[in-house]
Amino acid sequence: MTMSVGWYLRRLSRMGPREVAGRVGDTVRRRRWRSAPPDCPSTTGARFTAVLPAGTIAAVPADAAKRLVAEADRLMDGHAEFFGVVRDDMADPDWWRDPKTGRRAPSGYAFDVPYRSEDAVGDIKQIWEPSRHQYLTRLAAAYAVTGNERYAERVAEHLRSWWSANPPLRGVHWISGIELGIRLLSWVWIRRLLDGWPGAADLFEGNPVARNQIWHHQRWLAAFPSRGSSANNHVIAETAGQFAASCAFDWFPSSTRWRAEALRSLDRQLRGNTYGSGLNRELATEYHGLVLELGLAALAEADAAEVPVPASVRLVLLRMTDALAAVVDNRLRPPRQGDADDGHGLIVDGAGTDRWASLLATGDAVFGRLDWWPEVTATDVRTPLLAALVKPTDPSATRPASRPAHFADAGMTILRGPEEIWCRCDGGPHGFLSIAAHAHADALSVEVRHDGVDVLADPGTYCYHGQPEWRQYFRSTLGHNTLQLDGTDQSVSGGPFLWTRHAESRVLVADPSGEVARWSAEHDGYEGSVHRRQVELTAESQELRLVDEVSGPRRTVHLAFHLGPAITADLVGNRAQLTWTRDGEDRSAVLDLPERLSWQAHRGESEPPLGWYSSGFGRKEPATTLIGTGSTDGTAGFTTVLRFRG
Repeated sequence: MTMSVGWYLRRLSRMGPREVAGRVGDTVRRRRWRSAPPDCPSTTGARFTAVLPAGTIAAVPADAAKRLVAEADRLMDGHAEFFGVVRDDMADPDWWRDPKTGRRAPSGYAFDVPYRSEDAVGDIKQIWEPSRHQYLTRLAAAYAVTGNERYAERVAEHLRSWWSANPPLRGVHWISGIELGIRLLSWVWIRRLLDGWPGAADLFEGNPVARNQIWHHQRWLAAFPSRGSSANNHVIAETAGQFAASCAFDWFPSSTRWRAEALRSLDRQLRGNTYGSGLNRELATEYHGLVLELGLAALAEADAAEVPVPASVRLVLLRMTDALAAVVDNRLRPPRQGDADDGHGLIVDGAGTDRWASLLATGDAVFGRLDWWPEVTATDVRTPLLAALVKPTDPSATRPASRPAHFADAGMTILRGPEEIWCRCDGGPHGFLSIAAHAHADALSVEVRHDGVDVLADPGTYCYHGQPEWRQYFRSTLGHNTLQLDGTDQSVSGGPFLWTRHAESRVLVADPSGEVARWSAEHDGYEGSVHRRQVELTAESQELRLVDEVSGPRRTVHLAFHLGPAITADLVGNRAQLTWTRDGEDRSAVLDLPERLSWQAHRGESEPPLGWYSSGFGRKEPATTLIGTGSTDGTAGFTTVLRFRG
């Protein structure tokens, strides 16, 4: 995927004067750096002191350590999986090769590499992900819990290989700030987890190649921060990595300045990226998790280095944790809203570790759980490591006395019923900043689960680059449980991470308590018409009722309901019998669809895409989508009723 002149003009139109000036300065700086690459300043007496307190590793639960070691052994055998692509070459990886397409990224000056072009580079996410070195943090953690030096030796071998293959400013790994920031954070934790290994100092502070790489990473991040309309989760990763490295690797003349600037930016950006309610402003749940992980990791470095942080940093992270505890279902699954690319801030756990349970466990250890929090019984490695470094939060912070269900600033409402019925209603802003990069055209969509099983599902994301028809589908209005008019999206896309017009939504009613929980909202995404949706969840009858109304001229309607991959649907006329199995028990529901529409089931179709569910980035599977087609008449609404059977 290459960007056209039209895309650049659309992208420019979403920038303010200050951002434009900053980007012009970036361009000038890139040209200057091409001809005059600087040298890392000499350092003497470099030491690493940001070690884990005594007894920390002993606090790691045995089952979590067992999962970690099993994952580390798979990595030692060369086996790994990134975004659905299984690899068996990780014993000696080619850092520039995309295993999905077989293409190898071109070399040369980093800013000349056309990384958006899959034809020239391959799938850039497949190339970038191993070089975040989060699989090496796992190997380093395996060394820490076992003392087996073979894990440490593999880490050292791969780091030396990467540093040799990727000199500063050469190739694809010097293009994106989020990659540099997360990689720095990984290096900090690798050094910390390898501290008991005799070769650790020679690998890092005693190694001029390592010092050169660390210095150039920080210099890059100081020079090219994400700006203006791009200052979303990327800038959090950049500042968190910069801050962590300048705390733990404080060996350079610029370390003090970098640390101070990164902390100011981190404080400002955490506040800017987070609603007062604690939800992330991108309204993309996985980025809520990423930002929370990055913020906690940065806080751990500050406390380990005894660097004072503004009270607002801890407060934002506390609110984010409480918000996460509030929105998860009974199986601790959060909403599937907006983009998701499986991005993590810090990985030290094995496969099978629940990300969201881990974050809540860390929140409990660092901030203290509230009475209404869901219980967390799962274990992980990361929680005791972070908790050993982070100082307790001031208990005087104001926190919700009961479980929040309506987040007015984010436009999210959670309706809960008996038998673990969970329903997310979306009446919030289209996305964050002028480009709303990670938003989907999903205004007034609903997401319904029963005991953690997706019944009316948000289909997910699947991909970012290289497959524009799939990127378009998974972020489209038709790709969500909402209503489409005249075959168009509610918001207008100008590119894979760019929206040029945003639908504006307004919540009219949000009453999630009581025997009948109610929600109603409307949006103006269709010129000349307003779509209004009402949702009622009746506890006694286990019934969810949706009413869609459209004001304005007569228009073609497509009403979509996407079923989760575990759901089997038998559609007869306007009634669908839904069945699934949970923990060996057969369960069912009836979906009565509006009679005024003609209904058809779609599953696993590709031309055009329809009937798919993506459980994670790069992965998709067929799932049933029910599409009702008809027209508005300006008088009656469209009523849908979902009844769960006991």
